[in-house]
Amino acid sequence: MKYIIIGLGNFGASLAEKLTEQGNEVIGIDTDMSKVDAFKERITHTICMDATDEFTVSGLPLKDTDIVVIAIGENQGANVMATALFKSLKVKRLISKAIDKLHKRVLEAIGVDEIVLPEEESAERWSKKLCLTGVVDSFELNDQYSIVEIDVPEKYDGKTVIEIKIREKYNLLVLTTISKTEVNTRLGKTKNIPRVHGILNPNDVLSKEDILVVYGANKDIQRFLK
Repeated sequence: MKYIIIGLGNFGASLAEKLTEQGNEVIGIDTDMSKVDAFKERITHTICMDATDEFTVSGLPLKDTDIVVIAIGENQGANVMATALFKSLKVKRLISKAIDKLHKRVLEAIGVDEIVLPEEESAERWSKKLCLTGVVDSFELNDQYSIVEIDVPEKYDGKTVIEIKIREKYNLLVLTTISKTEVNTRLGKTKNIPRVHGILNPNDVLSKEDILVVYGANKDIQRFLK
């Protein structure tokens, strides 16, 4: 996959490095030339430019880019301006970093696809979330084992936990499911609130609208997702 990461601070640089290590094509962008030089050997491409300038940004390969991440953290104004610009250019998927709750509300008003809260979420989690198809979120216990949230595959819709035989086929343990409940926000928009169902019964029926929470070895999780 192809990514553009705007802002090579701690979170942005770490995310760009991890995505590059996983075989993706990553363009890392920052206005600080020293950061661009520091990561040019560790990120696929690095560019020194102002991501709030429409003329400069329009020259990027946006149509070929799968995901744009606005990881600017030091300057909230630049973050909002860059986010609004990339949103207006209709990139395929736009993710932006929020510094606090007010900043998050502004990004929600702009219509960002997803919002990152670095204080709560690591670059490691986001690299896995962005690279593995179907993964909603993840928590890495160590180098070998993780707990991941996965969209219920359509082929499992209407089947019970015992029927899908995920333990026998993939050596994964199903912990619970999460439903998405739609609610109205103060800004007049709608958003999905997760509702955890607790420990699953083997006879509980799965829905393609739900999220499946599973535990297991990273290699088994990747095998299941493929």
